[in-house]
Amino acid sequence: MLAVDHGHANRMSAISHQAYGPLTGVPRILKMLARHEITSTFFVPGYTALRYPDVIRSILAEGHEIAHHGYLHEAMAGLSADEEAAILDRGSAVLEKVTGVRPVGYRAPMWELNWHSPKLLYDRGFLYDSSLMDADHPYELAVGTNSLVEIPIQWALDDWEQYCFVPDFSGTGLIESPVKVAEMWRLEFDGLRAAGGCFVLTNHPFLSGRPSRAAALEGLIDYVCSHDDVWVTHLSAIAEHVRGLGLAPRSVVRPDPTDF
Repeated sequence: MLAVDHGHANRMSAISHQAYGPLTGVPRILKMLARHEITSTFFVPGYTALRYPDVIRSILAEGHEIAHHGYLHEAMAGLSADEEAAILDRGSAVLEKVTGVRPVGYRAPMWELNWHSPKLLYDRGFLYDSSLMDADHPYELAVGTNSLVEIPIQWALDDWEQYCFVPDFSGTGLIESPVKVAEMWRLEFDGLRAAGGCFVLTNHPFLSGRPSRAAALEGLIDYVCSHDDVWVTHLSAIAEHVRGLGLAPRSVVRPDPTDF
């Protein structure tokens, strides 16, 4: 909210909606993950780490990965390389200061990369990105003669579209039932499992950390973990595995305006 309009800082109730994540949702989700003895990746904006450092350190203490998600969750679309680089560097510096660990993973706010983003990430030592939507399987994304691991995502596996409503900011007011959401995610898991793909679920703690939604999420985790041919882990472990496969890098090609 603050990235869209700094004036949202004056909205006490709306800010409290977002604060539910670190204050209530994250502790609930950490307990859930501990019950299943699995690790996850938390993509954290730098400002969130600055505002709630003890919460972010508690995530790391439980064995989970802290990855980069901008500084103020700024929209990256249309930014120059210099503008984007400044945000990347600011976010990395705060996360490293708070956790003592420099992030190796990145997810663009709003999942909006620029065509210059992969090189900025590679130049800063990132191992992987998770912002693109063109595959069912992780792959090596070409960056000149080098590459980043890309771990694809998709809108259907994001809880924002299902649960988020903040007046004068986001959503229509239609908030879905966790039963429907869990069914949709289970079907997508079944499809990706059949395809031998990678199921990457995105859950915001201020949304999926609410009790009924967390219960539905835990039911999905139970279901996923009941399959003995599925590897459940954090994204940097997946990226290291993919890097070890020695895959030939592939490009995502920018459309040529002269062809339109």
